[in-house]
Amino acid sequence: MTRFEGDMDSALISATEAAAAVRVGKTTSEELVSACLDHIALLEERIGAWAYLDPDHALKQARETDLLLQQGKTLGPLQGVPVGVKDIFDTKDMPTEDGTVLHVGRQPTEDATAVSLLREAGAVIMGKTVTTELAVYAPGKTRNPHDPERTPGGSSSGSAAAVAAGMVPLAIGTQTNGSVIRPASYCGVYGYKPSYGLISRHRVLQQSRPLDQVGVFARSIEDAALIAESIMAFDDRDPDTRVRARPNLIELVAQEPPFQPRLAFVKTPVWDQADMDTQEAFAELVAHLGENVGDFQLPDIFNDAVAQHRAIMEADLARSFEREYARGKDKLSSILREMIERGQKVLAVDYNHAVSQIPVLNRALDKVFDWYDAILTPAATGEAPVGLESTGSPIFCTIWSLCGMPAISLPLLQGVHGMPMGVQLVGSKGDDARLLRTARWLVNLAGE
Repeated sequence: MTRFEGDMDSALISATEAAAAVRVGKTTSEELVSACLDHIALLEERIGAWAYLDPDHALKQARETDLLLQQGKTLGPLQGVPVGVKDIFDTKDMPTEDGTVLHVGRQPTEDATAVSLLREAGAVIMGKTVTTELAVYAPGKTRNPHDPERTPGGSSSGSAAAVAAGMVPLAIGTQTNGSVIRPASYCGVYGYKPSYGLISRHRVLQQSRPLDQVGVFARSIEDAALIAESIMAFDDRDPDTRVRARPNLIELVAQEPPFQPRLAFVKTPVWDQADMDTQEAFAELVAHLGENVGDFQLPDIFNDAVAQHRAIMEADLARSFEREYARGKDKLSSILREMIERGQKVLAVDYNHAVSQIPVLNRALDKVFDWYDAILTPAATGEAPVGLESTGSPIFCTIWSLCGMPAISLPLLQGVHGMPMGVQLVGSKGDDARLLRTARWLVNLAGE
């Protein structure tokens, strides 16, 4: 990864290494958190990744973790590791303001399920990372760590930037359209969005029940697997989670594939929106992969997928933010107001039809995974755009978010201006462990 001014090795240690070091007494959680806080102090003014940060509270959590370890109590797989939390996850000990002036001062009394599971795994909740306005499109204050004149992406902008800049080794975010994969691509980190329903959204700001999904940011695939597996659990307070065995991500990621994976290169119906250097970079990547990749054209049924996603998302925004619109629409951004107003006009028959197409689209993809291990496609249209008035286009994530398929952005490419460009791998719905194992294989192959 790019090394930024003021980097310290202690702030750039991987989450896997950090947890192991704390467990065997080579370091303490307090030392890890202190190193991250020092790093934040150097870079936060330039990057603006944090919506809420209380250094004393972060250190207090770390000391409590260290005390438990001194007493011989074994914590979970993230013991002592600092984690950033997107400011739409409820936290009982920190404000959750959702990136809008309409929710300033909001203090939940309970944690979101994902936050509770992080605490149970031994993580230190470092603070709340910046989100766009109500996790939609209007940008927050965060800048891209590689170039502060460029967007970090959104809506999980602070989470991606904080991990990229070495402020924390891990962070969590959400994706309704492209809000994990796109900022991961722009900021040059690993962004993993698990299959729909694997991580509870209880007490997370809701945009759209059929589309909202929780994701994670890390600086390695192993770290992404570590945090994701820690927060995957059935939760009867999220009606779209299911009772199932927790995917064994960590174990499978460490294994070699039983045979050489094959990737389906899918341009999608929006290939013309990819920047020229993205198209050229993927042509080179496909040539490098040789027999391990084949072209696959999506069936015509996918030509309407982007419009179907838009109908669902905007109709649900109108419903989810009905109170905010009624009481304070003058304080909402123009882009969000317009989305809500379009959503108010979506007919019920069109909404229901769009939702009914989700399983149809997934069935249409079965033939891909009969022959291929994963889909290969861009994570974004190109490098992070210059300017902070937009978070860039999520268009290369839309179909996979609609289908609820697992996806990961891998920081393997670089654009003409030296900025990161992510390679997106998409797996069969529910087959997350194989996707991550394939992703690790691709990272190793690309480095040869």
